[in-house]
Amino acid sequence: MIAAARTILARDLRIVLRRPGDAATALLFFVIVASLFPLGVGAEPNLLRAVAPGVIWVAALLASMLSLARLFAADHADGTLEQLLLGSAPLGVVSAAKVLAHWLVSGLPLVAIAPLIALQYDLAPELYGTLALSLLLGTPVLGFIGAIGAALTLGLRGAGVLLALLVLPLYVPVLILGAGSVEMVSAGLAPDGQLLLLAALLVVSAAFAPWAIAAALRISTE
Repeated sequence: MIAAARTILARDLRIVLRRPGDAATALLFFVIVASLFPLGVGAEPNLLRAVAPGVIWVAALLASMLSLARLFAADHADGTLEQLLLGSAPLGVVSAAKVLAHWLVSGLPLVAIAPLIALQYDLAPELYGTLALSLLLGTPVLGFIGAIGAALTLGLRGAGVLLALLVLPLYVPVLILGAGSVEMVSAGLAPDGQLLLLAALLVVSAAFAPWAIAAALRISTE
């Protein structure tokens, strides 16, 4: 199983390296959306500091959805997905490897650049660590949840709209916990509760979401 997961991970990363524009789209969208808010709400420092956690997290959430529709689409179109379904490797392990590859190219860059985006909002430097940690814990959860929706809507007409309707309500708890952890530090309180809940969501989603994705893929390909 480990060898199969490593092979799928390496394959998906090589595909992304051949098409770097796909990986850059989510990052560029995140930067643009997060940068537009200061222009829209004005240059009042107190207001920018107040809205910064929520805005950055919403921008990261929307950016993470951009490439979800393509997560399984290419494999479905060229027949690779059917071969994976018939292969000996557990489909849940394969699904987990694909979600990890997707997060490495679309989620991890958001975590890295978020502190730079926070500079536009005059966010206190002591908040950068909590912001990055909350995104580091939360964006994989968004990836697992989104992958379930992508598997369920695979091959459907208008899948993008349906995917958004399916996963956005499920993203709300992650958004609240992620933005709330930064706001707690800003208020002088400990963010341990929110971060531990995010960690718990990550553990649960990593344990159960791959098998839900596998079941959804079997349903979509029948």
